[in-house]
Amino acid sequence: MSVWSLIYKDFNPEQEKHREALCTLGNGYFATRGAAFHSSASDIHYPGTYLAGGYNRLKTEIQEKIIENEDLVNFPNWLCLNFRYSGVNWFDLRQVEILDYRQELDMKKGLLLRKVRFQDSQGKRTVLSERRMVHMAEYHLAALEVTITAENWSGEIEFSSALDGTVVNDGVKRYRGLSNKHLEHVKTMETDPETIYLKVKTNQSRLAVAQAARTSVWKNGDKLEIERQLVQEPGYIAQQFKVKAGKGADIRLEKLVTLFTSRDNASAECGLEAKNKILETGGFDELLDSHIKAWKHLWRRFSIKYEEKEPPGEDRTGMILNLHTFHLLQTSCISTLELDVGVPARGWHGEAYRGHIFWDEVFIFPSLNLRIPEITRTLLMYRYRRLNKARAAAKEAGFHGAMYPWQSGSNGREETQKIHLNPRSGRWIPDNSRNQRHVNAAIVYNICKYYQATQDMEFLSFYGAEMVLEIARFWASIATYNSELDRYEILGVMGPDEYHEAYPDASEPGLNNNAYTNVMAVWVLTEALEMLEILPEDRKSEILEILSLEEEEVNHWKDISRKTRLCFHDDGIISQFEGYDKLEEFDWEGYRKKFGDIQRLDRILEAEDDSTNRYKASKQADVLMLFYLFSADELRSIFEQLGYDFEYETIPKNIDYYIKRTSHGSTLSWIVHSWVLVRSDRARSWKLFEDALESDISDIQGGTTQEGIHLGAMAGCINIIQVGYTGLETRGDVLWFSPCLPEELDRLSMQIHYRGHNLKTEVLPDKLRITTCRAIEKPIKIGYKEKTYELEQGKTLEIILSSPQASCNEQ
Repeated sequence: MSVWSLIYKDFNPEQEKHREALCTLGNGYFATRGAAFHSSASDIHYPGTYLAGGYNRLKTEIQEKIIENEDLVNFPNWLCLNFRYSGVNWFDLRQVEILDYRQELDMKKGLLLRKVRFQDSQGKRTVLSERRMVHMAEYHLAALEVTITAENWSGEIEFSSALDGTVVNDGVKRYRGLSNKHLEHVKTMETDPETIYLKVKTNQSRLAVAQAARTSVWKNGDKLEIERQLVQEPGYIAQQFKVKAGKGADIRLEKLVTLFTSRDNASAECGLEAKNKILETGGFDELLDSHIKAWKHLWRRFSIKYEEKEPPGEDRTGMILNLHTFHLLQTSCISTLELDVGVPARGWHGEAYRGHIFWDEVFIFPSLNLRIPEITRTLLMYRYRRLNKARAAAKEAGFHGAMYPWQSGSNGREETQKIHLNPRSGRWIPDNSRNQRHVNAAIVYNICKYYQATQDMEFLSFYGAEMVLEIARFWASIATYNSELDRYEILGVMGPDEYHEAYPDASEPGLNNNAYTNVMAVWVLTEALEMLEILPEDRKSEILEILSLEEEEVNHWKDISRKTRLCFHDDGIISQFEGYDKLEEFDWEGYRKKFGDIQRLDRILEAEDDSTNRYKASKQADVLMLFYLFSADELRSIFEQLGYDFEYETIPKNIDYYIKRTSHGSTLSWIVHSWVLVRSDRARSWKLFEDALESDISDIQGGTTQEGIHLGAMAGCINIIQVGYTGLETRGDVLWFSPCLPEELDRLSMQIHYRGHNLKTEVLPDKLRITTCRAIEKPIKIGYKEKTYELEQGKTLEIILSSPQASCNEQ
């Protein structure tokens, strides 16, 4: 097994959609699932092409109510390329005998490769080979190359090369009762003998998308000039043609495709751009060269290398880590810098969650911050551009400041469903997850971590600070004062654990004093107060004037940041929310024995007319998220600021309590639990890390990956390696390290970017070595334990880890 290749050696119809998601190719601008070029949507295959931020809204009547959903649109299928022998049906892999099969996702080069050797009912043996790319540098381009070799026969082959705009959104089974036809036909035409053209637009958002496809044909290396028959229907266009194949002959087809939209920069009209671009585009191999170079440059920045003490015969861990990085880069990359998009929880890989943006950014941004922080800046600007919508949402809900939605799409309105389908019971039930107001805290966390990694005062002054202060204003307005306790409380919300959205038998949703939400609110207010101290005085004055932020309001923030309520039970356990201790213990053993997989316990109990609201059972980490986002020192500071004790035992005691009561119904949960055990139980942490790695490649949630990868979990796995096990932290103008390698690892190395410095970082069990490869003139500070060191360009810092008092040698 190569760490750079995901390989399948058989055709498995039951696994095909899962593989199509994992073999998606993209470039941050658009992505195309890894469906076979000859396939169409069915119970086995689901071709899909998704444009970053390409949304459309449709209405559906459900239970006598009109429900409007905004979906990531499945745009025209450009792959369509099929063939057939004279007098038989179009090729279908299920109708032939497969003699050899190999499908490879080459992550190093960004290619999808297929080779199939098969025999038909007449004994004809044929070899079918494919190479495919979605170009990483020229992000309006994609291409596939198909070669057919006749092994033991001669005859005529008929081909069809098409662009299909009649596709609908049908990739998520539980959404199939909803309106799903998003595209309207605009135009089809043949622009020259080799090229066809299709233009469509979405029927609500009016987003136009144009594709041009040039299909050329070679026989044994010689290009053929052939007659083609044009087939046109509304939203569909194809060229059909015939080629005579001799025994042993190679028939090679190249299909090059351009894709432009009506929202592109530096574009006259998307159809014109698509047609012009295809004229100036070279062949497959010419495109391949620049595509591979682009991937080479990305891997130089993002690759993480490690050595195990007992290297396995096949490095599955290394391969999956590369796969996760690969999909992160296909979702948000250099092309993202030109776009107004967020980073979706499921990538641009499928239709799950409708392509919406959640809080998963908090797991995704760390890898970007430390590699290409400009991408993070762009993704944060997606939030800034929707600040006014967040202000309007807060006002409508009776609050001040900015209240960002739990699910965000095109314009930043709340896109969370009001009802959702439980596929186990078949019932539509209320969806109260919009009460997860903690997404606002995640946005502030992301802004502050980006600033710590870059010291980008321009962004902070003109964009970031305004968001932080308006979100702080929201938290201050949602907090209510309890005069009996002399404490502020936050009522009627949900924490990250989506198993608890209300109290048992309550008529209204919402929980009081969720610990994660309250601590994050206090942290946001504290950060906002500190931000007012670091902003340039002229810009600070402007922002205060723009926001009408007076001293009285700022003093109110200070009061809340010192008097917010936290609840506890069982001698030092942080209550997930007020009243958590009164819930029933759950019969974990009994339900595992009855159902096996109980990750989606909420669906199981709802189908039994029961509810997870009644039990001490969590879908994912909630309280433990605090230990994921903050160091022990940071949490101690927050607790002491609030007047609560934070003992040494607080973290391990709470980890042990909640880890026993979590079903891991979210892929993010494995990440957090692995992280929080890094220092207290390295063996268990590594085991949970390996479990997290399997989330998508093994589809541990039983069919969800085919609907789109779990990008937060993928990026979270990368972050465990690069941050969790190195103790890397950007805090207080210092790049801190506190390495704690698992017993399995002997060495870990990577290149990171911090405040203009490119750093080669190497962690061994007994030492830490950091070299500045290229830097700005100003030195940076590296911290280990309580000591800091200055590191200048061209220098290497070596810190001995084995001694309680680390020594430092600068070479």
